[in-house]
Amino acid sequence: MDEFMLIFRHQDGQKLASPEQMEIWMKQTMDWISGITAKGKFVGGNGLLFEDARVVGYNNMVTNGPFGDIKETIGGYIMVRAESAEEAVDFAKGSPVLQGEGNTVEVRKIARRDGIH
Repeated sequence: MDEFMLIFRHQDGQKLASPEQMEIWMKQTMDWISGITAKGKFVGGNGLLFEDARVVGYNNMVTNGPFGDIKETIGGYIMVRAESAEEAVDFAKGSPVLQGEGNTVEVRKIARRDGIH
């Protein structure tokens, strides 16, 4: 069985949801993760904050961010165990992140430390 990372991309990260909407989304997300956990497929994950964020670029140029004119932000990730990429995609399809227009969940297979795919 392989591990996959599900990366949550939010369109227009500058718009902030109300505290009430955030509470609803968090409950939906925790319920979704609980379903994956009940199948023994949840590995871990975290949300990502804007607080103290930095971007390091070419020539070690450091900027506060990600802010400015960005069109999307990475809001967090989870890691799951799956028999195939298709199973990982099926998990991703249930993500509450997809309720937001333009939001996506990127599914990426995690490289094993031993180099075997």
